Amino acid sequence: MERRISVKASPTTWTVDDDGAADFNTIQEAVNQATSGDRIFVRIGIYYEHVIINKSVSLIGENTDSTIVDGNETGSVISITANSVSIEGFTIKRSGLLANEYDSGIFVDHSSGNNISHNTITDNYYGISLYSSANNLVSENTITDNYYGISLYSSANNLVSENTITDNYYGISLYSSVNNLVSENTITNNEYGISLYSSVNNIVSENTITDNDYGIIVFDSSTNVIFHNNFVNNDPQAYSYNSINVWDNGKEGNYWSDYTGVDLYGGPYQNETGSDGIGDSAYIITPPGTPIGSIQFDYYPLMGMFYHLTVTLKRETYHVTVICNSTISEFRFEVGAETGNKIIRFNVTGKDDTAGFCRVGIPTDLMDYPQIVLVSGEEIVPTLLGISNETHLYLYFTYVQNSHIIAIISSKTLHIYNQLLDKNVKLQMDLQDLNAKHYDLLSKYNILLGNYSQFQESYNELNNSYQEHLSDYSRNVHNVRSLMYIFAASTVIFIISTIYLSKNAHASKSKALK
Repeated sequence: MERRISVKASPTTWTVDDDGAADFNTIQEAVNQATSGDRIFVRIGIYYEHVIINKSVSLIGENTDSTIVDGNETGSVISITANSVSIEGFTIKRSGLLANEYDSGIFVDHSSGNNISHNTITDNYYGISLYSSANNLVSENTITDNYYGISLYSSANNLVSENTITDNYYGISLYSSVNNLVSENTITNNEYGISLYSSVNNIVSENTITDNDYGIIVFDSSTNVIFHNNFVNNDPQAYSYNSINVWDNGKEGNYWSDYTGVDLYGGPYQNETGSDGIGDSAYIITPPGTPIGSIQFDYYPLMGMFYHLTVTLKRETYHVTVICNSTISEFRFEVGAETGNKIIRFNVTGKDDTAGFCRVGIPTDLMDYPQIVLVSGEEIVPTLLGISNETHLYLYFTYVQNSHIIAIISSKTLHIYNQLLDKNVKLQMDLQDLNAKHYDLLSKYNILLGNYSQFQESYNELNNSYQEHLSDYSRNVHNVRSLMYIFAASTVIFIISTIYLSKNAHASKSKALK
């Protein structure tokens, strides 16, 4: 019997150079030759092409600034129709300008599982457009001077994150798209920062949206969640029409640079007393003339910018959040080699001699011991906010603004000390309770002793009365006894006398008969 052994070929890496020795001189030639899983490495150069990727390959540019794919102002520069394609390390520019043809720097058409990262996308009609595509990652690209920066149409479950999007007409746009996450993007100087049209169940979170004509505009789009974004100097910050959305996560909302509320009472729904970094009144999101029932609110507006800081420890990733009215930089995390202390450090800068604050959310899996907070080496006592729970600690502290280094230290030694201190406090409380019981018993003993003394006096009086009664009784018994003796003696004499008289009478009778 013939045995057939199937051997899977290893992925091949193909090289492309427009004017040098390589496997191919054009990217499309390499794609045509490649098979799924292959890697295509494109050397520095300018490639005037319209590339169609219909295989699951990785397209890697040698240098983002110098590996350029130029569409010469016609059609889409790169079109993806396969799944699981990766494109990174390119400048992609000069698509056509036809909206109905989806002329794009990168056009993803009915495709999923793609990774588009670390590219510069410029001077296109659509910078990156996803059409009826799902489960794609668009991350860490620089997208500038396009009509649409990133556009999703009828697309779902995509992640658009950590892109820098500037000087486009539309920054990020979602049309009839659902369940997408738009997160951690920097969106500046666009006509519209983020736009949602007929799109539902999306999350827009942790974006910094600055100096756009419209920060975010929402049309006919509901059940989206929009929180932890920084809206700075947009005019207007937000515009919502015929849409009902959630503008906070139930604890924290967004930062609005034009918010005029104060933070004195711990927010309208926080059940806190004192400042906590959340505004005391809601931020109103509405265009002029909006019916009362359609007015939108951010119920937990942030009093400072939102920062998301990532910590990696023992292959686990943890997310630390900071709300602060200072500018934060140089975030770092370390573990003390000798002490084992876990330390979060970051720099803050702000206008000198004004009031500064930070509200820090820390996963308890990262730092579960008590925290020491140092501001430029000086210890301050943070407030542990009431929203803290088993999974997260929320600390709030204030300082006088300047340039400071903030250190938050989680100390195992301090934890042990506090445990011992807690036990000592418990012992002290138990001792106080024991003393209270002792004094209570002593009070009851004194009452009992007083009662005993009264009883003793009553007993003595009763005993004296008894002794007198006993003495009277003895005398009475003696008198009775004497009377009994007399009675007995009288009785004996009577009997003897009777017997004697009877005998004499009998004798006399006998003599008479004789």
